[in-house]
Amino acid sequence: MAFLEFKNVRIAGMSAGVPKKVVSNYNLRKGIDISADYTPEAFVETTGVKERRIGNLTASDLCYSAAEQLIVDLHWEKNDIDAIIFVSQNADYILPATSCILQDRLGLGKQCYAEDIALGCSGWVYGLSNAASLVSSGSIKKALLLCGDAKRRAKYDDPLFGHAGVVTAIEYEEGAKGFAFEFGTDGSGYDAIIIPDGGSRNQFSTQSLELENVEGKKIHRVQTRMKGMDVFSFGITTAPKSVKNLAEHFGFDYQQADWFVFHQANMKMNNQIVKKLKLPIEKAPSCMYRFGNTSSASIPLTIVSELKGKIENIPTKFICCGFGVGLSWGTVAFETNNIIISNLVEVSDEEADNNHVI
Repeated sequence: MAFLEFKNVRIAGMSAGVPKKVVSNYNLRKGIDISADYTPEAFVETTGVKERRIGNLTASDLCYSAAEQLIVDLHWEKNDIDAIIFVSQNADYILPATSCILQDRLGLGKQCYAEDIALGCSGWVYGLSNAASLVSSGSIKKALLLCGDAKRRAKYDDPLFGHAGVVTAIEYEEGAKGFAFEFGTDGSGYDAIIIPDGGSRNQFSTQSLELENVEGKKIHRVQTRMKGMDVFSFGITTAPKSVKNLAEHFGFDYQQADWFVFHQANMKMNNQIVKKLKLPIEKAPSCMYRFGNTSSASIPLTIVSELKGKIENIPTKFICCGFGVGLSWGTVAFETNNIIISNLVEVSDEEADNNHVI
């Protein structure tokens, strides 16, 4: 297990962007959107996802809008932002890196460090460790971590997943308690959550769009497919262990945290994690009923949408855990104080900047 600790660095603010379009899961179609064995009501009860946000936008579009808002709310000068990290499974292009495009689009200085990370559900925690490592030495004073997933013009849609982009502002502060991390990977389960075609291993072809019957649902080979029970077992086993391992290694009582924010996978899974950790359910906020599973965006999206107005002006202890595709996981403990939480940014399709669409 990988344990990391970075001091003299803090979260200055958070923001989130979602499409304006709301899609209700009570209107799902059997055999197309969900398995023929399901009803829409049963799907909602099992997953906890009542509605999602879907739009003709990329993850970078949503992150861009959220970043612009947060920079204004923080009163940061763009030339003072020396690093930008973009975490997504849906980059704008195979190349170049989307972080390079966002550096220019946001008007950041040309001396800016830019990096893409291709991770899903655990991606925010991994990205946070990268950003913290850059800033903790003081060489870089301010950094933006942008995370999210969205697909423009997606012909087929999975009712578990929604679109979102989030931004976390990281800054150097002498004496700040910083972050404590625990990470792990089990690549033997790489195919538990997978898009089979479209990469170098199985390149895209016309056959990639042919519908197949997978567990009672018709999907093609550039859609996400999941071994549901394997993922469920992984999540309810790994997340509680990771939280306990982190607390044991760094010598603190995890029960003393004010908030536990877990990746928003599905409600039954998260309820099991909360139960195994013997936590009060009110300490584990959720936003999946409104936004679905938003991959690497889900932890900050939960903080922005569910905790704004509750945490800004008081010292607040967090434990956050992301887990999923890879299979990978990461848990982080940190404290916020005087954090800026922007209002949720709703982005219309028309607001998407198409300057970088080729």
